[in-house]
Amino acid sequence: MNNRMEITADGGDRYDEILSPEALHFLARLHDQFAGRRHERLAARMHQRKAIDNGRDLKFLPETSAIREDASWRVAGAGPGLEDRRVEITGPTDRKMTINALNSGAKVWLADQEDATSPTWANVIGGQLSLFDAIRGQIDYISDDGKEYKVGESTPTIVMRPRGWHLVEKHLRFTDRAGMRAPASGSLVDFGLYFFHNAKELIAGGTGPYFYLPKLENHLEARLWDDVFTFSENALGIPQGTIRATVLIETIPAAFEMEEILFELKDHCAGLNAGRWDYIFSIIKNFRGRGASFVLPDRSRITMTVPFMRAYTELLVSTCHKRGAYAIGGMSAFIPNRRDPEVTARALEQVRDDKRREAADGFDGTWVAHPGLIDAARSEFDAVLGDRPNQLDRLREDVSVSAGDLLNLRIQGEVTDVGVRANVSIAVRYLESWLRGVGAAAIDNLMEDAATAEISRSQLWQWIHQRVVTAEGNRITVKSVDAILAEVVAGLDRSPGDRFDAAIEVFREVTLEEDFPTFLTLGAYARYLIEERPVLAVA
Repeated sequence: MNNRMEITADGGDRYDEILSPEALHFLARLHDQFAGRRHERLAARMHQRKAIDNGRDLKFLPETSAIREDASWRVAGAGPGLEDRRVEITGPTDRKMTINALNSGAKVWLADQEDATSPTWANVIGGQLSLFDAIRGQIDYISDDGKEYKVGESTPTIVMRPRGWHLVEKHLRFTDRAGMRAPASGSLVDFGLYFFHNAKELIAGGTGPYFYLPKLENHLEARLWDDVFTFSENALGIPQGTIRATVLIETIPAAFEMEEILFELKDHCAGLNAGRWDYIFSIIKNFRGRGASFVLPDRSRITMTVPFMRAYTELLVSTCHKRGAYAIGGMSAFIPNRRDPEVTARALEQVRDDKRREAADGFDGTWVAHPGLIDAARSEFDAVLGDRPNQLDRLREDVSVSAGDLLNLRIQGEVTDVGVRANVSIAVRYLESWLRGVGAAAIDNLMEDAATAEISRSQLWQWIHQRVVTAEGNRITVKSVDAILAEVVAGLDRSPGDRFDAAIEVFREVTLEEDFPTFLTLGAYARYLIEERPVLAVA
């Protein structure tokens, strides 16, 4: 039986341009080759989480020591248009945000189909259309109030972030050789559609098909991506090594395999990124049941200067520069507020401090989430880089990070009543935004996405199950958190058509139940974002 890729959702304006028979056929070929291996890697994740929960500590792998000790190998490095990455802007791929990012003045735009995008069918395909048009210089947008958005002359290099290996695309259904049907892989759909439609156009324009790879947990998952890249380049007749990937080190297992991840992707690799928010979430998730020594204080106290975060970022920079890879810093969540000059001034100063530290530590570039922060971030990197595109020559041979350093979670700070309430408020408000199709939301002058919401709800779950008592003497329980939830919701300025009722239900499931869902969006996606219809196309 031939493999098929079926569309199980209604179409929209120009969807057929993205979901063409040829593109669907390419997706089917990707799934033929890699869907089985993807499932194997996800099963391995589950086994590792169980081992950690049972008391096994992570360590640097003895079986890959030869890779770490071999000083001769290097990664491919920057492709055309990625030579200078001192400031990168991140954001979703709807048309308005696409134009804003392209006009931002950043060196790179992380076009995010992952944590900053709620994966509604309209967002998934609409984002592909935005990128398709942007790459061809034909994108514009008129808002409901008549404001017109157009792209200027100078634009950043685009690096697209597909969804992680754990996510599925339920609006596309794949039938394998054995006749078994299953939802498509979100990773392969996002990557495959973007690469199929845009790779040659990007190359002709002087850059190339570049990707940020999220949520990797080990070098075998990196090997899977590298094989996807090699297969795809061959399928489209593109020279090997044209693709460039930057891997987000945003899980604690991946922190122990940075060199191995670079090695597996070395012919396609540009660098690593310090994905700070998902990294904190990963630590909480993996060690949530390991006792009081793994309990972290209020989210606001987990800064980049605490010991385990310093160890992680210093190891990342030294590892990257040892192998000729760019080290890209993470995103500060602070954002300006046009209506409040004091908030804006405070945000700019906090961003400057953050980026000053990153530049001094040896990072080659950094992220911001708002165009208003680009000048502040750039000034700190300009002060260190000058006219140089990077500081790869800073090998950071002074850095020595042990497994114990990466797992040293003893930091100053307490769990407070204010911290508990903040986590409840952030999580439920973000979930409501996500359920409305908005994956990046400004909440309390911070840019929240799925990663920051994960920290909030996973901390609450851990505090409940570790029987934490706040600094004020209040025990954190399911009942007390539920009571705070009711108070938070009662104080919201609700409007007709909001999704708070559903958000409350999801919050309770991912925070207050005995079981801990590995990602808060998995169940919510399956329940609330699926718009299945009869099959519309077959490839």
